[in-house]
Amino acid sequence: MPAERSEAAAHPRPALSPRSVVIGLVGGIAAGKTAVAQAFAAHGFEPVDADRLARAVTADAGVLGELAAALGPDVVRDGALDRAAVAERVFRDPAARARLEAITHPRIRVRILQALTTARAHDRPALLDAPLLFEVGLEVFCDHVVFVHASDAVRRSRAAGRGWAPEELARREAAQLPLAAKRARADSTIDNDGDLGTMQAQVAAVLATLRERA
Repeated sequence: MPAERSEAAAHPRPALSPRSVVIGLVGGIAAGKTAVAQAFAAHGFEPVDADRLARAVTADAGVLGELAAALGPDVVRDGALDRAAVAERVFRDPAARARLEAITHPRIRVRILQALTTARAHDRPALLDAPLLFEVGLEVFCDHVVFVHASDAVRRSRAAGRGWAPEELARREAAQLPLAAKRARADSTIDNDGDLGTMQAQVAAVLATLRERA
């Protein structure tokens, strides 16, 4: 992590471009970031999903071998990463989480930057959905960061819909930057407690503001 922060400090935010803008997306777990990302995609933003890229990284046989050695052979089942087993281990054991991140984060970062470079080269806007955007210094590659807010009650309800026990949400959130800090560092906030139409209107308002600034 410290090396990534040092790298981040060396890169100022890029200048805002009306077509090749990169928006970073952060928020609480179960705040509905996926729905917000889809709303931006409807406006032509190319999705750069850190979780999807992480799945691609951990599908590599070499990476699987490293993870099995670092976390235990039971995290690989039938030639694939058992994500539930990994989550159970790393959200209870900070040392295990550090080992996981040391193996996966550099590889995920390379893929993210490749995707953003390609989008900018083709003058296409991109939406970077990265839960650890601030923690690993990726915000410096964004022109604008949006924080997705949802109340604790709504997030608990959505997490329960995923089959999570109440303590699972708190355990996972404890591994991230506090929500108040994320919100303070973001450029815009979208309230996602309401219906889909209300959220989509807020996305449109963010984009209208960016067009005005550009």
